[in-house]
Amino acid sequence: MSSSYLWVKAFHVVFVAAWFAGLFYLPRIFVNLAMVAPDSHAERERLLLMARKLYRFSNLLMVLALALGLVLWLGYGVGLGAGNGWMHVKLTLVLATIGYQHMCFRLLRDFERMANRRSHRWYRVFNEITVLLFAAIVVLVVVKPF
Repeated sequence: MSSSYLWVKAFHVVFVAAWFAGLFYLPRIFVNLAMVAPDSHAERERLLLMARKLYRFSNLLMVLALALGLVLWLGYGVGLGAGNGWMHVKLTLVLATIGYQHMCFRLLRDFERMANRRSHRWYRVFNEITVLLFAAIVVLVVVKPF
């Protein structure tokens, strides 16, 4: 293994973890937004500002994680070849995570337009999806079950 491979791999792991940290917290802000009283404009605006900033930062982290993942996959051949079925499942879950990120964007826009129709309980359940995605991706990468 070359030194450059290990650096790329290390930073890929860092950016993936940071991206998921943003995805863990953004729906928690949505939980709080869904619970804000209609007359509490200052609280609503503060939470929206936090959500916007976190979403933008998470997008940057996503791009960096995906770019480094592509370098590992296409540049170093990680997951290519026979016996790497785990990579197909992992890539499917990564696409699902990107979809989740975009759904967060749509939900944020609903809050900005005051068009949210979901309860704080719904957002609590929605928040758990990222935990399942993250756990499944980590297991696939570490265990490589197939």
